Amino acid sequence: MEPDPRYPRVGQGRRMLGLLIDWGMSYAIAVGFFSEIGDFSTGTVILAIYFTQYLLFASLGGATPGHRIVGLKIVRFSDGQMPTPLQALIRSVLLVVIVTAITFDQDGRGVNERLSDTVLVRTR
Repeated sequence: MEPDPRYPRVGQGRRMLGLLIDWGMSYAIAVGFFSEIGDFSTGTVILAIYFTQYLLFASLGGATPGHRIVGLKIVRFSDGQMPTPLQALIRSVLLVVIVTAITFDQDGRGVNERLSDTVLVRTR
């Protein structure tokens, strides 16, 4: 099966850098406002903040701050438009299950992208 020509494959480096930027922001917010470094609950707080910021930014603007910095955007696979709130929710829930974010098909889409009918595209 050939890759979809409408959406060139996005490299894993960009994806991971965007994810690390968003995770770092979530970590800074968690430590700065909700818990201390090394506190047992810090990991849960970071994950909750990451999920929330990912869902909000994906729903409202189609890109998280990390995506914007590395030149990426989330769009609907079917028509290239901004994802719906439901698609952003499905994508966000599945993204926090790390296995879905690192398993890819021939188009370079993760399980979270296929099940939410979205795709990550380059903006520059």
